Amino acid sequence: MKTVAMILELAAPLQAGFHIRIENEPWMTLVIEDTQERGPNGLPAISVAHYGEQNGDLMRDPEMIFEAEESGAQMNLVPYYWRNDYAGIEQYSATTENGQTLVDAKSRREHTAFAHIWDNNLKAQGFLEAFVRQQKGDT
Repeated sequence: MKTVAMILELAAPLQAGFHIRIENEPWMTLVIEDTQERGPNGLPAISVAHYGEQNGDLMRDPEMIFEAEESGAQMNLVPYYWRNDYAGIEQYSATTENGQTLVDAKSRREHTAFAHIWDNNLKAQGFLEAFVRQQKGDT
């Protein structure tokens, strides 16, 4: 999720509990936020979601939660959760049980592949540029 990592970098310094909302018509709103929880490896958990609305309810289409792993000056976002409210699907590819991290290798590969495709879409749809415009006050 290089596009999201770049947005987080541009938004720095980030406060605990941060919430970034990016409007980018005609696409669904993108929200990036600190869950204020730790992922299965004890790293900060970042939620990335597109939100739509159905019958007055906010619907995630999709939401992924990533562990934010710092590698030198670079941030890597490692997926462990995927949800789509319209399809009624929720999946974890990594969890913690009795102090041990359990990884479902097949789900992790699927989540990683989906995150790569989604990242390419976010880039192509101009979400980074939309964030920069919002920061400057140009909407």
